[in-house]
Amino acid sequence: MTEDVIIRKAGSVGRITLNRPKALNALNQDMVTAMVEALQSWRTDDAVKAVVVDGAGEKGFCAGGDIRMLAESGKAGDDRAWTFWRDEYQLNTLIAEYPKPYVALIDGITMGGGVGVSIHGEFRVAGDRTLFAMPETGIGFHPDVGGAFFLPRLNGELGVWMGLTGARLKTADCIAAGVATHYVPSDKYEALIEALETETLDDEGEKVDAIIERFSGDAGQSDLGMIQPLIDAAFEGDDVSVILNRLETANDAWSKAVLKILSGKSPTAVKVTLAALRKGAELSLRDVMVQDLRVSSRFLKDGSDFYEGVRAVIIDKDNAPNWSAPIADADVNAYFEPLDADKEMTFLD
Repeated sequence: MTEDVIIRKAGSVGRITLNRPKALNALNQDMVTAMVEALQSWRTDDAVKAVVVDGAGEKGFCAGGDIRMLAESGKAGDDRAWTFWRDEYQLNTLIAEYPKPYVALIDGITMGGGVGVSIHGEFRVAGDRTLFAMPETGIGFHPDVGGAFFLPRLNGELGVWMGLTGARLKTADCIAAGVATHYVPSDKYEALIEALETETLDDEGEKVDAIIERFSGDAGQSDLGMIQPLIDAAFEGDDVSVILNRLETANDAWSKAVLKILSGKSPTAVKVTLAALRKGAELSLRDVMVQDLRVSSRFLKDGSDFYEGVRAVIIDKDNAPNWSAPIADADVNAYFEPLDADKEMTFLD
């Protein structure tokens, strides 16, 4: 059993603590495997009435996945990246379909893979330090882990704005957007966990909601409502060039700022992401996971912006990627084509 995730039963709950605080609890293969095994075991364990997931340290719930390994695997041409993604997407689907209450305590940085192990659960509890984002276009990638399922289902074009720009939501924004179901002050997390562990939970987990509500507070005011009309007006449609033109033409302070951010992302990743989000709006979660594995695998091809993004953000950390020219519209569909039969997404029983 890996030490990177702490798994145990406490009272009537199964506890999972992501335990790589120096890496902001970013997921690796061993962590994903251990989480799948625990959730499958607890699914039929009558002593476990709910699952509680948190992250070690104060900075991050989970900042993503093992990006460096994914890039190394792509360059080496081995199956490590594909295996990680398949297993991670299986975990995401298992969480979404879990028959017992699943409580993710998303205090701190919650991005990428961290979103995948929280957003699909029944309860997502934000704290004072919550910072939620899907920043993948900034490394030449796409919002995977089911991003193409939940992002298009947020209010208006909010999810498209988040997916294309990597916009970061603080605590009040998470509540307003619906990516968090509750706000509990960070200094009450331990008391909340103790209550969930020690109080008798009913078989349907209905008491879980009541316990969380007891510790919940007012997250404060979010600005999302104020900028929602701007987001909706700018990000409508399925043509990135039109979106960029709208932002440039609007010429207000918000549009200028968003245009600058969006222009710094990988043009290819932005195009593919927009297509994935529009397709995902009409797909089931499982079908989105099939799509995710196809698209993720295609981002590992030679010359992909993904490697340049990893170099700029993860390896050299100069934050100055030299993106390639955007792919032609006709080439976007290739990212969504089926993989070889033995590489297609499979699901757990």
